[in-house]
Amino acid sequence: MNSIHPIAQTDETVTLSRADYEALLEALEDAQDIATILAVDDAVKRGEDEYLPGELVMRLIEGEHPVRVWREHRGLTAKALAEKAGVSAAYLSEIESCKKPGSLDAMAKIARALSVQVDDLLAWQRGEGE
Repeated sequence: MNSIHPIAQTDETVTLSRADYEALLEALEDAQDIATILAVDDAVKRGEDEYLPGELVMRLIEGEHPVRVWREHRGLTAKALAEKAGVSAAYLSEIESCKKPGSLDAMAKIARALSVQVDDLLAWQRGEGE
């Protein structure tokens, strides 16, 4: 960023050109973005969060059910996830194929089995993954 040159200033105010003002706003936004990225990186290092590979993000954006995406990301078969979550394989199949939405209880069990937040699975139903 180039140096900022106030047009006028008092003890209480500083007057800037529009270009300098917009440059400051852009620098602030960049700094906030960097802080967010660093915070996420720290959370990942502590094991509190993780990144999804781009191809999986695209599958979610394209409308694939997040249970299937996360299950495959975790390297689980449908049968293994059903057993780990304590739901029937048939019910899990209906959830993944969008034939049934899945009860909140079932989605919570599946989320725990996948080590994700239940919101990561329910956002799809609210249309946030689209």
